[in-house]
Amino acid sequence: MNVIVVGLGRMGCGLARKLDRRGNDVCAIDQDPQKFEDLGEGFGGRKVVGVGFDRDVLAQAGIDRAEAVVSCTTSDEANIVIARIARDAYRVPRVIARMYDVTKAETYRRLGIQTISTTDWGVRRACELLTYNQQDSVYQVGTGEVQIVRADVPPMLEGHAVREISALGEVNVVAVSHDNVTYIPTQGTVLGHGDVVYAAVAASAMEKFAYMLGKSK
Repeated sequence: MNVIVVGLGRMGCGLARKLDRRGNDVCAIDQDPQKFEDLGEGFGGRKVVGVGFDRDVLAQAGIDRAEAVVSCTTSDEANIVIARIARDAYRVPRVIARMYDVTKAETYRRLGIQTISTTDWGVRRACELLTYNQQDSVYQVGTGEVQIVRADVPPMLEGHAVREISALGEVNVVAVSHDNVTYIPTQGTVLGHGDVVYAAVAASAMEKFAYMLGKSK
């Protein structure tokens, strides 16, 4: 995956190093050249000096081919600008912004931007958000007869109830993540934009679940 990480504070450095170790194509951006030293000698990604919302800097970082952008500067305002440019101008599929002021969460949500907060949790959460496909098995129960599957809610199912992606004895939605909060839904829970569902799926029903989500397995 091609990932751009903007801002090399503790979170940005930790995330860039972790994604690089996992074999991703990482480009780190920071306006302070000395920050790149914190990445360590083992970092194999690219480094670009500059302001993260400067389009020339983003072009140098390869945003036209980026699959994800994570903005974790020390400024909420800068993170919003960078995230919006990545999402709206360059159509980057996955955009994540660091958030210090939790009262701004609604602003991010309306813009369709994922948010992360505290450093240690944020690195783990950002990696989780970046490193799964639209439908991924995250845990196998027993010898694989049942799998816990994580999936993005497609636009066609936004506003629809959980029951529409459930099948008795085959598919059971056990959790929904909405605006960085995960909860146990009911069959009547309405799915929204940007939601992620976790479902217990029988191995024999994986194709059925993919079909329910409008995807081919």
